[in-house]
Amino acid sequence: MNELFGPTSSSISLLQARQDQARSAQAAHNITAKNAQMLEDIDATATEFEAVFVAEMMKPMFDGLSTEAPFGGGKGEEVFRGMLIQEYGKEIARTETIGLSSHIKREMIRMQEEASGTSLTPIAPANDDTETTTTITKANN
Repeated sequence: MNELFGPTSSSISLLQARQDQARSAQAAHNITAKNAQMLEDIDATATEFEAVFVAEMMKPMFDGLSTEAPFGGGKGEEVFRGMLIQEYGKEIARTETIGLSSHIKREMIRMQEEASGTSLTPIAPANDDTETTTTITKANN
């Protein structure tokens, strides 16, 4: 009979619990999206670092090369040689031939997790979805 005249305290409690769950899910989604962006930034930074490192290591290999006319020499070649070496470094980093970026990425994630007290490590979902999820856990202090 109470149902006819308005909501009961149990239905209000149920409604509040559902609203709290919705807020929690939205907050977790926001944190997950933020962590996903952070992981993308870390990956890009690690790859860029490897590209610069490889290019710097390759420069001495090209210093001893001499070029002769009619197809080489001059200031233009000096400028373009530097750009070519940079592109070699980018391609080596992109194809993960050396694999330095994976080590750098792992270390950057570890340092970020220590600084923030949360886990950024992607894990496989519990169901059969192929989509990767990110766990958010508070570090025990």
